[in-house]
Amino acid sequence: DNHRTRLTLSSELPYQSTIKRKVRKKKNGVITANVAGTKYEIVRVVIREMGFVKTRDEDETANLIWSDCAVQQEKIAELRNYQRINHFPGMGEICRKDFLARNMTKMIKCQPQEYGFIPRTWIFPAEYTQFQNYVKELKKKRRQKTFIVKPANGAMGHGISLVRNGEKLQAQDHLIVQEYLDKPFLMEGYKFDLRIYILVTSCDPLKIFLYHDGLVRMGTEKYHPPSDSNLSQLYMHLTNYSVNKHNEHFERDETEDKGSKRSIKWFTEFLETNNLDVSKFWNDISELVVKTLIVAEPHVLHAYRMCRPGQAPGSDSVCFEVLGFDILLDRKLKPWLLEINRAPSFGTDQKIDHDVKKGVLLNALKLLNIRTSDKRRNLAQQKAEAQKRLYGQGSMKRLLPGSSDWEKQRHTLERRKEELKERLAQVRKQISKEEHENRHMGNYRRIYPPDDKTLLEKYESLLATAFQTFLAGRAASLQREMNNPLKRMKEEDILDLLEQCEIDDEKLMGKSMRQRGPKPLFSMPESAQTLRKLRNYNSDSSCDSSSNMSESEEETEKEDHNEKKEKKVSYDLEENKYRTLERSGRMNWKPSIKNMKAPSHSSSTSSTGLIRRSVSCPRSISILTQTAEQRPLSAKASLQIQRASSVNRSHSLNRSPCSARVSQTSSLGTMNSSATESLLQQKTKGKEDALTKEALLIFNDMRMKFPGKTDEEAELIIEDIMDNWKHHKTKVASYWLVKLDSVKQRKVLDIVKTSVHAVLQHVWKAPDIENLHLYRLFNRVFNRLLWSHGQGLWNCFCNSGSSWETIFSKSTEVVTPEQFQCCQRIVQLCKHCLLVVYKYSSDSRGSLTGISPNWDDTRY
Repeated sequence: DNHRTRLTLSSELPYQSTIKRKVRKKKNGVITANVAGTKYEIVRVVIREMGFVKTRDEDETANLIWSDCAVQQEKIAELRNYQRINHFPGMGEICRKDFLARNMTKMIKCQPQEYGFIPRTWIFPAEYTQFQNYVKELKKKRRQKTFIVKPANGAMGHGISLVRNGEKLQAQDHLIVQEYLDKPFLMEGYKFDLRIYILVTSCDPLKIFLYHDGLVRMGTEKYHPPSDSNLSQLYMHLTNYSVNKHNEHFERDETEDKGSKRSIKWFTEFLETNNLDVSKFWNDISELVVKTLIVAEPHVLHAYRMCRPGQAPGSDSVCFEVLGFDILLDRKLKPWLLEINRAPSFGTDQKIDHDVKKGVLLNALKLLNIRTSDKRRNLAQQKAEAQKRLYGQGSMKRLLPGSSDWEKQRHTLERRKEELKERLAQVRKQISKEEHENRHMGNYRRIYPPDDKTLLEKYESLLATAFQTFLAGRAASLQREMNNPLKRMKEEDILDLLEQCEIDDEKLMGKSMRQRGPKPLFSMPESAQTLRKLRNYNSDSSCDSSSNMSESEEETEKEDHNEKKEKKVSYDLEENKYRTLERSGRMNWKPSIKNMKAPSHSSSTSSTGLIRRSVSCPRSISILTQTAEQRPLSAKASLQIQRASSVNRSHSLNRSPCSARVSQTSSLGTMNSSATESLLQQKTKGKEDALTKEALLIFNDMRMKFPGKTDEEAELIIEDIMDNWKHHKTKVASYWLVKLDSVKQRKVLDIVKTSVHAVLQHVWKAPDIENLHLYRLFNRVFNRLLWSHGQGLWNCFCNSGSSWETIFSKSTEVVTPEQFQCCQRIVQLCKHCLLVVYKYSSDSRGSLTGISPNWDDTRY
């Protein structure tokens, strides 16, 4: 483009171009960082390593703003939603020594058994009288204790002293006095403390991460219990690096097992070598950190909401914070909280400083998930909100005075639906965030919210106590929000309530009841178990694949072929509407039971449309085959509840998700006839084990069929993929996890699911097997494989992450060995099915964006 080009025109006259065409280069998005507020070079090193671009010092629009000192609330209020700053407002309530003591004292009065990890503290001059009374009581008991005096807002060991005669202390301003811990855990005869690094990524909701490394800071003189002769030897009693580095005995050794500063990673190995419980050590540290930040949460959340009044609850936090907890261990390895630094030093005087602190910062920025698209998305959102305000979109109509009861009920229902939809969006956003955090946690570990439900309930109880203690009589809206039962509900519970709202809305509008749940989906290569195999199969003989089809089967094929020309079933997930079409795929194995035909759905829809369940929701996959009168019910996989004939869902937002289902008689009809129920009960009670073994034999003989190839060729294809798994692994992962959406992922597993459904119908000799225990187990397995956008099935390939078997190990439900083997075989068939679909797609003329140009076309 920069050179002049000679062109030959049709007139054969030379023409020299004088026009230079400018090529516009597409600007790649960059993440900007303003680090003018920090003096630490390691911060700039990490910024460069992350690929962030350093901006001018005066630039206030950067994606990341880093400051060594606390920032004003006005600055946080001025930030855009796409920006991040490394300090929370209100965190000083636990980072100043006097504020920490005051808040801890209040919590100790409410929960003394939970907050016994901080030494007894007095704030001068306000609590000078209480301190003198305590000293007099000690004198009466002829006991003497050592006290440590600290400036209320001091740092780096400045102004700290030890006293044994408390009566001589004066009531000075801005001091705190603590009981001195005179029996510390010693290492090589030296006293030491631990610097634990904590990352808080959000206060709404609270998210806390603990870094699994840190610093062990040792004193530089051998420790002796405090006495009048050694009170002034601060190198013995204080462990601050800023104090001990001036001692001539301070060791700057680069090896990890020597020197006055070591890593916590080395310290945990030291504990293991001495047969001490390392897991208990980390659990105690985690509890101390969480309980301390629970004390700060009411202050931080209230201050954050004051700074960001228009920000929706649960949205991305503009603040994060890396805190340094200073913890001392006593001789019983009990951790004691000394102080919290909201601006921990990131100086790198030694190699160990560089290694630990670089990991702290690098992993923290990865967890924050700062993206180049955040700024563009924020501007688009602001524009959309401005249009809503301009045109009045999204706002609910006010209820006029004198409205009828019907209008009041409708208005209440609409308000409830809006609240549920808003909470559903928040829950789904949190699920997406957690998935990113799980993938990019690095050396951090999430300690709040914890995975242990019992521990979570304990923390939530402490959090409720903290809100009542520190925000009593103020922040009423915040208190109401914390007590909102929706805040503790999961996605599937909110979806159930939304579904009930739609039912109530239909009743109120006088519309006909609509069958709910996704239609059965058939597509792609089916299982190679043929109909004649199924007909001739019994528990005493193996499958005879060479038998011929009977005349009745040929008639069935003709009937299906005629029906196929008339109708076909499709489920439009984008429009969220059901269309009454009957569909018949080109199946290599299908039973000739007429009840297996897909039901037709009522085309009536509510005014608000259907709410889609995400794949991560355990209730996103409903029962495959329903009759026209049935309404599919979904329940948590861990519940052992016999499904009733019809269900009346609770209208209350406070209902428990595990509440019992109450049967009702309504125009919806019953789910099963009494004859079918009695037949099913007889089969499942007397012959369930035998029938399960028969089904297992059939499942073991089932194979996946590759379109246009024999069964042997299909097996060779699967074996070839597994033998060259290193070559195919990334391609299969990209295909399954990225290129297939949730609908197509579900269709792939439906290939196996429909075949399994038909096998159970044949073995149990019942047209409806929805209430069968084994079928419910299979449903739980299929749901687990589709968990987290297909991650459940992919974990079966790479043997990592959470296995599908955990749905049984975490449940009290009894599963027989035969039932478990059936589930294992189902999972194996699903894996083979994915490989066949992947290979078929890669061999087809189209790209790996789908199995066929049209997933609903039966030709494919």
